Amino acid sequence: MVAHFDKVKNFLFDLGFELQSEDAAEGLVVITDEDRGISHLILDCEEDILILEQYVFDLKDDSDASTLKYLLQINRSLVHGALVLNDENKVIFRDTLQLENMDKNELESSINAIGLMMAEYAEDFIKFAS
Repeated sequence: MVAHFDKVKNFLFDLGFELQSEDAAEGLVVITDEDRGISHLILDCEEDILILEQYVFDLKDDSDASTLKYLLQINRSLVHGALVLNDENKVIFRDTLQLENMDKNELESSINAIGLMMAEYAEDFIKFAS
């Protein structure tokens, strides 16, 4: 896992990111780049996959079928990853990549997809979070 963790960190440095925090023992890195729409993006090296998770907003009313339907429709337009709902009603962007043969371009594409999604749907996300 250490080799994969170092690989991810090196790719992030090459892409111009500064690490907000890291935990080598857990294989976790957190980055923020507000210019790219990234805020506290968690990258988690888990054995053979890299999990990327970006908090988007708290879902106020989980019984609102129209909001949930719209989030599923957004998923269809995403280039990478998907919007998911965790046990605490937090809407999170989540993506996974195979660590063994992941290259820098693949990681960059996943991160860029988050920024594009946040820019395109920011007004909707603010409305849902209010």
